[in-house]
Amino acid sequence: MELKVVKIDKPEDVNLILGQSHFIKTVEDLHEAVVQTVPQMKFGIAFCESSGPAPVRFSGNDEELTDLATRRALEISAGHSFIIFMREGFPVNILNAVKAIPEVASIYCATGNSVEVIIAETEQGRGILGVVDGIKSRGIESESDRQARHDFLRKIGYKL
Repeated sequence: MELKVVKIDKPEDVNLILGQSHFIKTVEDLHEAVVQTVPQMKFGIAFCESSGPAPVRFSGNDEELTDLATRRALEISAGHSFIIFMREGFPVNILNAVKAIPEVASIYCATGNSVEVIIAETEQGRGILGVVDGIKSRGIESESDRQARHDFLRKIGYKL
């Protein structure tokens, strides 16, 4: 077995969801879940099929994000993994809809941070062991940090 790290390069203003599923119709079901939940969201989806010809399947409503998802999925190349890149919305807006899809088995991360995917590669193929989502904690929140968090959540409309 060989361990690898795949860095998910993406534009700063793009968020992502990385997960695992198990069925050929995953890319279509993910597409439907996004547009039914946040119709104005711009997104691209890619899914690593893991049997037969094993292509990277893709869909989306934004060419740049669909191309980005397809390229990053191919770099990961772990069986039944999927990645969704999005703009004009956040993972929290669609995460429950994604998790409710019957073939979705797990979510590794949903983030706007930089991500590194820890991959195990064997003779059979590749699997995701986990992710590094963002940076190491730098300390404990101060009172001014708490106030900044409070103000930010209200500024973006997530709290009253």
